Amino acid sequence: MRLSEILKGIDIKNSYEDVSVLDVTQDSRLVKEGSLFVCIKGAAFDGHNVAEEMLGKGAAAIVVERDLGLKNQVIVENSRAVFSMICANFFGNPADKLQLIGLTGTNGKTTTTFLLKQILENVGKKVGLIGTVQNMICDKIYPAKYTTPDPYELQKLFRLMVDEGCEYCVMEVSSQALAQGRVNGLRFALSAFTNLTQDHLDYHKTWENYFKSKRILFENSDIAVTNADDENGLKILEGLDFDKVVTYSVNKNDATYVAKNVTFKSSGVEYELVGDSIGRCSCPIPGRFSVYNSLCAASCALTLGVDFDDVLKAISKSQGVKGRIEVVPNGGRDFTIIIDYAHSPDGLENIITSLKEIAKGRVVTLFGCGGDRDKTKRPKMGKIAAELSDFCIVTSDNPRSENPSEIIKDILVGMQGITTPYEVVENRKEAIAYAIKNAKKDDIILLAGKGHETYQILPTGTIHFDEREAVAEILSALD
Repeated sequence: MRLSEILKGIDIKNSYEDVSVLDVTQDSRLVKEGSLFVCIKGAAFDGHNVAEEMLGKGAAAIVVERDLGLKNQVIVENSRAVFSMICANFFGNPADKLQLIGLTGTNGKTTTTFLLKQILENVGKKVGLIGTVQNMICDKIYPAKYTTPDPYELQKLFRLMVDEGCEYCVMEVSSQALAQGRVNGLRFALSAFTNLTQDHLDYHKTWENYFKSKRILFENSDIAVTNADDENGLKILEGLDFDKVVTYSVNKNDATYVAKNVTFKSSGVEYELVGDSIGRCSCPIPGRFSVYNSLCAASCALTLGVDFDDVLKAISKSQGVKGRIEVVPNGGRDFTIIIDYAHSPDGLENIITSLKEIAKGRVVTLFGCGGDRDKTKRPKMGKIAAELSDFCIVTSDNPRSENPSEIIKDILVGMQGITTPYEVVENRKEAIAYAIKNAKKDDIILLAGKGHETYQILPTGTIHFDEREAVAEILSALD
């Protein structure tokens, strides 16, 4: 592909040689003969510092933000901002051939995207999915490194979706991806808001920055679907123009779609879905948050024109998502083990509250907090777990470069003065073993924080750690 084709629609500040380009990258480790290397300044590394070296490795050209006095340089105002457009041009702008459906919010994105994909596929649509657990093109699964991939991987997935005949791409859009411009240049046919609570302040620094990054999605959307029960649900849309705004709610009768007469069961949730029509919605995923997740998915599907009855049928047949209120096989024992990704104060509160509604015995919460992340969450999560659970086991999550015991100390601050009994077991596998060995009849053991992850990031490096395997090994040793 010619360089001029890759730079189409981008404001260039200098003249350049229209060379042939074989690939594009912002990663200096991936530069090869014929690559276009985009120099981006990050928190720890500035691509401009190795620009000359990349040309020596065979790069056909370099994109820079300032004149480096090098041959084959292309000067732009903001290289990070244009990288997404460069990748889109390189892959032939595949997103133009898809209806992009974006979901953002603190909690619920993963389950809601899976539900929406299943609804659309139930009426014969070909759908791609991009998210935290995995990426999918129809029924083909591709591994996911980030909730929202970097621009190159994102556009590559779009290209594969188009080649496979997909009509829709349903994707989780993270606040970091929005802040970093990973979806720059994309136009979403519909975007949906789930909720907004404290998360990722280690990156965004302030709540205002976190909120503003989420809002970027709706600045680039034609239709907005939002949670009217969340105080930020309408605020995030203020001052923006849409072809249509759709609201969903459990508490407000004036929303476009309302869930009424909600019933909670151990097998799922049921409610009357009230909109232009009325029907009984049965979602086989237990928990109060499943009402909101399924209601959001239904609202999106109905807004996209899916028949009301088809939406209800699809939700009733929906399957759970790995690491989201996932019941782990326990060999027929008289207690239940559940894995859930809850790793924020609000997420932990939601899952414990939901389990309390269906529990016959104790809710035993095993949890920790990630290292090198927002430290203010730690005492909050400790307080929530202690106030809502019947017993707590405080352990390690992904400590990263931090000492796990120091993270645990921060958690315990929030548990002071609360009478709920707890145990500290720093090693996570040993903590799970403790929970299982001390389980009582009808207990629900909640393993919170890791969810779908099959690894643990320790100060010494990343190790393989799958809680499903850990549970199986521990139970086998007890037999």
